[in-house]
Amino acid sequence: MCGRELDYVKKAFESNYIAPVGPQLDQFEELFSEITGLPHCVAVANGTSAIHLMLRCIGIKPGDLVLASTLTFIGSVAGAKYLGADLGFIDCDYDTWNMDIDVLEKEIESLLKSGIKPAAVLPTENYGQPCDVDRLRSVCDRYEIPLVMDCAETVGATYKGQHVGHGVKAAAFSFNGNKIVTTSGGGMVTSDDGALIDHARYLANQAKQPGWQYEHHEIGYNYRLSNILAAIGISQLEVIEQRVQRKREIFNQYKDELAEVPGIRFMPDVSYGVGNRWLTAVMIDEKEFGVDNIAVMTGLEAENIESRPIWRPLHTQKVFANCRVAGGQVAESINRQGICLPSGTSMSNEDVTRICKTIRSLCKTRSLRETG
Repeated sequence: MCGRELDYVKKAFESNYIAPVGPQLDQFEELFSEITGLPHCVAVANGTSAIHLMLRCIGIKPGDLVLASTLTFIGSVAGAKYLGADLGFIDCDYDTWNMDIDVLEKEIESLLKSGIKPAAVLPTENYGQPCDVDRLRSVCDRYEIPLVMDCAETVGATYKGQHVGHGVKAAAFSFNGNKIVTTSGGGMVTSDDGALIDHARYLANQAKQPGWQYEHHEIGYNYRLSNILAAIGISQLEVIEQRVQRKREIFNQYKDELAEVPGIRFMPDVSYGVGNRWLTAVMIDEKEFGVDNIAVMTGLEAENIESRPIWRPLHTQKVFANCRVAGGQVAESINRQGICLPSGTSMSNEDVTRICKTIRSLCKTRSLRETG
């Protein structure tokens, strides 16, 4: 928390708008639009519901095929399954850890030759890393396939000087409790298409027709964000620049202090944008470091330091056993070796140094032990 949340929550209580409607909700949406430059947005319950609504609003229906990232959290693709769609998973690349655009294009060409046209492409921007939207769009436009983006982890990140979320049919963001800015739970659907967002807002409010009668022409959802949670979000958005700066400082400190440790490779920076470094993610090469990523996580836990593995690729999950996959080996390799290190903006430099010291102590490479 940045300190002003209670002031905005007090205003929300004073307004007596406790339900998912009210002045703070309107202000939160307006502020998000102002900060990002994304002209139309609707705040909803969480990032998963934002992606579900986004896919519903571009017309995804049962039997459609959605091509999605395999290296991601299940919330990225659950919405497609809610709608009865089929999923095809696309591998990532080592340069970005995001969807491999070359693999995507080959998969689309293969599908078209067999008479199948994907209904949408849904890449995830992993760990705050922006995707190369221009390249993605050039592929999708060539085959007239809608491009929608899972930006759940990239609030505050930029692509070619603009906030992420531009240049696609629609984008979804998350304000979950672990995100760079939070409303405890919450999400946002954004688009250049005002009609799409109007429809999303309508569906998020149980698809209730205007007027005092409870009249419905479509089945909707109870997805609107609470006015109280939106009040928290206003304060959070006011400090987004400082949050991104601190996240990147933490990443750079890790990188500097672990630079001489063999077998540690950091998630790369891309040339076309600036990630928010939501989490500092690394790969541990067991041969070079001396132990694997599980041993490192266990060693950190022994010092009361929480870490987590990289996302388990979705194509390896039992629930998606019957889904098609293009590639997958890169995602599996990153998952096998990857660790997410503590990255909270409340961490001190001393905290990061303690974590780095612990990681160094876990390295079993002789040369490192001999040199200290």
